[in-house]
Amino acid sequence: MIIRKLKINKIATAIVLTAIATTANAGYKIKLSDKDTLEFGGYVKGDMRYVDGSVNSLVDDYWIGLGVAQDISRTKFSARESRFNTKYTHGDVVAFIEMDFLGSNATGNEIVSNSYSPRLRHAFIKYQNFLVGQTWTTFQNTSSLAEAADFGGPLVAAAFIRQGQIRYTSGGLALSLENPESDKGDSSQDSVPDIVAKYTFKGDWGNVSVAGLARQLNTVGGDSKSAFGFGVAGRIKVGEKDDFRFQLHGGETGRYVGVVAARDLVGEEVEESTSISLAYRHFWNDSLRTNVFYGRTETDVANADRRHWGVNVFKSYTPQLSFGIEVGNFDQADQNIDSNYAQFSAKFAF
Repeated sequence: MIIRKLKINKIATAIVLTAIATTANAGYKIKLSDKDTLEFGGYVKGDMRYVDGSVNSLVDDYWIGLGVAQDISRTKFSARESRFNTKYTHGDVVAFIEMDFLGSNATGNEIVSNSYSPRLRHAFIKYQNFLVGQTWTTFQNTSSLAEAADFGGPLVAAAFIRQGQIRYTSGGLALSLENPESDKGDSSQDSVPDIVAKYTFKGDWGNVSVAGLARQLNTVGGDSKSAFGFGVAGRIKVGEKDDFRFQLHGGETGRYVGVVAARDLVGEEVEESTSISLAYRHFWNDSLRTNVFYGRTETDVANADRRHWGVNVFKSYTPQLSFGIEVGNFDQADQNIDSNYAQFSAKFAF
């Protein structure tokens, strides 16, 4: 009994020390054996947001590439972006799953409980060079996303999709077959996977990726049409701590860029679009930083023109705890409607 208690105390101490030693991004790591580890991560985040103007967010929690025309002057509190994840490692095998509460199916309301259902973000298995499951599209460079009060910043012009896929990675090269979906078309006829290729150049200076996309889209009228798009994105270090982040996408990227700022199909035609996203992060000192960002998407068939800019300040009080405030503007210039917003956020990362 004494020996058993000593073993239990030793394991508990190791877990606590490991949790303290890990960074906020890495979460809490538990060593189960020589080959097996279990990690827990995520964050709790609270937001207060004020929107004033003539367009409201389509999803009512953060700006995407499309809003709804509405005279609005509203303050809203939310903790729905909070998330948690678990990673299990067994030798060369990694299994990862993450959930948050931004799903559309709520179990409560704002009158009483403000309850929200969990939503699956990531669920994948990695073995050596292969990944199978749901995660960020290979077409996306996540390091180029702006740091903002809402995750991702100017999504109106960002490559931003999570979906099922099979991916092969070797060095800087990544190739994948991904879930097909003919947005605004006949998705019941989507039998050919999307094909994505990306190469990422890395160094002490940062990284730059070049990506290509090939798809078969199926129209409501029964036609099959090819679609091709490209992307260049990256994060470049500036000085000791600052960085510049950018994304440039063109061609027939459709749903892959702008979060419905552009659609795959407009009637029987394949949409073409051009998107640019720019962000600069400046550190005033070790705990205080500012981000300035801008994003814009223009399309050729529907003639959409969507823009989003913002400026924020974040203060880190501990490696895990930070507070921030952001002001900005979302503009659907093609409809002559826009809104200003201000958002306060508090975040504690595990």
